[in-house]
Amino acid sequence: MRQDRRLMLRGTGLLTIAPLLGTALLAPRPAAARDLPALVAKVRPSIVAIGTFERLRNPQFRFSGTGFAVDDGNTVATCAHVLPTLEPATQERLVLAAPAPGGGVRVSSLTLQASNRDVDLAILRFDGPAMPALQLSAPDAAAEGVEVVLIGFPIGAALGLYPATHRGLVAAIAPMAIPGRSSSGLDAGAVNRLRGRPIEILQLDATAYPGNSGSPLLDTRDGRVLGVVNMVTVKGSRESAISAPSGISYAVPSSNLAALLAGR
Repeated sequence: MRQDRRLMLRGTGLLTIAPLLGTALLAPRPAAARDLPALVAKVRPSIVAIGTFERLRNPQFRFSGTGFAVDDGNTVATCAHVLPTLEPATQERLVLAAPAPGGGVRVSSLTLQASNRDVDLAILRFDGPAMPALQLSAPDAAAEGVEVVLIGFPIGAALGLYPATHRGLVAAIAPMAIPGRSSSGLDAGAVNRLRGRPIEILQLDATAYPGNSGSPLLDTRDGRVLGVVNMVTVKGSRESAISAPSGISYAVPSSNLAALLAGR
């Protein structure tokens, strides 16, 4: 029997996706649509792959999720669940990987600055040249019907580090923890969220894949970050998140990220 459930976006596999063809309307495109290629080109240098690196293993880099530069350009935001448990018996380290100017791949070590698992967010720090930092939206910028794009690595590094863009809209703004029919489906985090002030989450009419976890959700009107992609609704098994995506995804509003940055 098939069932719908929310799943944290994690590791990934390879999938060939056939393009969907639609009928173009002979009407002027809105300004946001005309400017989308410029927005994507501006944002791509801020997107990084997050994973672990160990020189003596194959592959040396193991992908875990997506992140993006914020604040001073040496700070990376992502989802807390993206961060893997490092193997203490090895020289494994947490790193970012990103296309380097002029070709090649830049790999930089990451250190954890702050995290909040209740809202599934983490802030990391790296040394070296800063990256272009994305700006966060105002707390009231997210609204139902706002057109958005998310940029990240939907199938990880399987085809190389090439950020991909998916488009959609904010379908609803709802509580992150919704009371269930019984207590069996509640964990400690959900209980705490129900006791306190409800934490809102953005429901998206947009397709996201496992590697998109930690991707920035961008407002097409100004290119600012509305949220951080962290969950997707799947039908049936985990594998169906790739083979049969539901088109319903979720993002943590950027106001939570702003609070985490301010509280470091």
